[in-house]
Amino acid sequence: MDEDKKYQLTKDAVDRLKEKLAYLEGEGRQQVIDQIATARAHGDLSENAEYHAAKDQQGFQESEVRKIKHMLENLEIVEAEDDGVAGPGKLVTIRHPGEEAETYLLGMREEKTGQYAILTPESPIGQAIVGHAEGEKVVAKAPAGDVPVEIVEVTTP
Repeated sequence: MDEDKKYQLTKDAVDRLKEKLAYLEGEGRQQVIDQIATARAHGDLSENAEYHAAKDQQGFQESEVRKIKHMLENLEIVEAEDDGVAGPGKLVTIRHPGEEAETYLLGMREEKTGQYAILTPESPIGQAIVGHAEGEKVVAKAPAGDVPVEIVEVTTP
């Protein structure tokens, strides 16, 4: 994890992260502990797939706990202004030449609610559009080459 990085998140995303953290440290942790205890009761741990799966789940959950705590300790809450300029927490509608326009929520993956696909500000297209306004055309520098993008609309969710 990047120690100096500030995570730009909306208040809603921060609230969802806090709920997830509470679940992982409480009920989620207890469920994994119970699964490990049940699997241990089945005997030989060296060939016990249920035990190893539960231990893997425990490792994954504890990693998630550390990640969320780090994000919450290094966050910057953003409030999307309806100014027509692309930035974190805003809905951006973009169009590639010859294609239909697509709308994304510009922000970290933790902003995802299922309503919109996420376009991260660190992605090549995200980097190219942040700070630019509706109607502007920009070029994203992607590994596969330059990607022209038109910013069709920028709104708040």
